[in-house]
Parts: sequence; structure tokens; C-alpha cells
Amino acid sequence: MYSTTEAEIRQLGMDCLVKTLGIIDAERFISNLLRERFDYTEWRKKYFADVDLETFLNEAADFDKKNPFRGGKKND
Repeated sequence: MYSTTEAEIRQLGMDCLVKTLGIIDAERFISNLLRERFDYTEWRKKYFADVDLETFLNEAADFDKKNPFRGGKKND
């Protein structure tokens, strides 16, 4: 079983940010996280507070079908 390293996770995360936001806004996003006190756990609780489990699971399954994981390699 393949386990993604911390460096690979960071690289995949940056790749996603750059692909979605562009390089400038990706850097702004990272700067914002570093500058502000950000509690991801609290944010996640608030963000998903109104999402029922079935909806969450369906959306996760749809995302997985459209974006299959390939062992840390880009989905090109």
C-alpha cells in the first residue's frame, strides 16, 4: 500500500491551488493562512454544519469518479 509523503501532499496541494486560483492568488491564499490564526477544524465544522451525511458521501463519490487517485501522480 502506497503512503503519500508530507512533501508529496504539499506539492499536490500547491498544484491544486495553482490550477484553481493561479499562481498569484495561490500565493495570496498561503500568505493569508500564515498571517491569520486559522483553525481548520473549526472552519470545517462550520462549513459542513448544514450538510447531511448522504449529500456529503454522494458528492465525495462523484468527485472521486471524476478525479481518481493515482498514487500521488497528477491526473493528466
